[in-house]
Amino acid sequence: MVKLKEFIKGTLKVVLSYLKVSYWIIEPNKKQHQPIAFLFGFSNWKKSFMIHYLSDEEVKLIPSSVHMNFLSFLMKKYEKKAFYIWGCDEKRDDNIIEFAKSEKIPFFRVEDGFIRSKNLGVMKAQPLSLSIDSKGIYFDATSPSDLEEILNHYDFQADVKLLKRSKDGIELMKNLGVSKYNHVLPKDIEQIYGEKTRKRVLVIGQVEDDASIKKGCERPITNNELVRLAKMENPDADIIYKPHPDVLYGKRKLYSNPDEVKEIAYVMEEPIRLNDALQTIDHVYTITSLAGFEALIRHIPVTTIGAPFYSGWGLTDDRQPVSRRKRKLTIEEVFAGAYLLYPKYVDVQTGEPITMEAAMKQISLEMLEERKG
Repeated sequence: MVKLKEFIKGTLKVVLSYLKVSYWIIEPNKKQHQPIAFLFGFSNWKKSFMIHYLSDEEVKLIPSSVHMNFLSFLMKKYEKKAFYIWGCDEKRDDNIIEFAKSEKIPFFRVEDGFIRSKNLGVMKAQPLSLSIDSKGIYFDATSPSDLEEILNHYDFQADVKLLKRSKDGIELMKNLGVSKYNHVLPKDIEQIYGEKTRKRVLVIGQVEDDASIKKGCERPITNNELVRLAKMENPDADIIYKPHPDVLYGKRKLYSNPDEVKEIAYVMEEPIRLNDALQTIDHVYTITSLAGFEALIRHIPVTTIGAPFYSGWGLTDDRQPVSRRKRKLTIEEVFAGAYLLYPKYVDVQTGEPITMEAAMKQISLEMLEERKG
C-alpha cells in the first residue's frame, strides 16, 4: 500500500509538472522584451531569492521531471533567455548543457557565496551572496571558472582601492567572527582543546560524496585517511579532527567513522564555530574545504589534498597541482577575487544589492541578537 501511494504521488507530480510547462507554452507572452531565466536543479524555495539575484529577468523554475525535448517547445517562445543550473551534477546537467550549447543559450552555474547567512541552507536560510559563474563553478578543478579567470588575469596591483578594501575586509571578517555559515554560538576553545603543550594540527572533515570533493580532488580519499596522513606527517603533534556537521549528525552519508581515528586524534563531537576551532592551531589539513582559506587569512599554514579555488597560487602546500593556475598571488589578492569580484551580494529582505561588508555586518548583528536572546 505504501509503495502504491508513493507511485501515485510521484506520477501526479510528473503530470502536474508537464501541465505547468504546457501552460507556459500556450500562455500569452506579455513581456516580450524581458529576458527569461530558466532555473534547473533548484529546490522550490530557492526561487524566492533568485528573483532578487536576477531582478532584470523573469524567473521560471523548471521541474526536474520535465524532459528537455518537451522544453524545446517552450524555448522557441522566448528570444532572450538563459539557463541557471544549481551546483554540479553530471547526470542531471549533461542534457541541459548539451541543449543550451546546441541552441546557443547562455548558461550559468549557481552556488552559495563564501559569506552566506547566519543559518544553514538546509534550514532554508536565504543567502546573502551567490556565485553565478559563466564558465564552470569555483569548486570544479577539472575545468576553468570565472573565479579562476579572475585570479589568473585581474591586475590586482593596479587596483589599489580594491586591495585596501580586501585587507580591511579580512580584518572585519576576523573581528566579527563571521564565516560562510554562522549558526553556532561562540565557545571557549580552551575548555574544549585543553592546555596547549605542543604543535596542533586541525583536520577539516567534509561530506565525502559532495560535488566539491568529486570535482575538486582527483584521487579518492576519506576523512579518516586525511586524519591518518596528518598524523603520519606530524607524529609529534596533537591532531584535532573536526568532522563535517552534516556527517556527524547523520544528515549526510557516513563513509568513514570518526570513532576509528580516536586513537590518534581528538574528535570534536559538538558544533564549534570555525572561528573558534582555528584558535591555537598551527597547521590545517583539508581536501577542498573553504575552511582552509579561512585558516590562510589567519596566517595558518594549510595543506590541500585536492585543489580548492585558493590552492595553486603559492599560498598552500598543494598535493594536487592545477596547470591552469599560472601565477603567485597574495592572500589579499585571492580574497579580493573570491569575496569581492566573484560573488553577488543581495539583501534578500529588500531585494537590493549590498556590499560584502554590509553582508558581514548583517550576519554579525543577527549573531549578536541571538546571543542576547
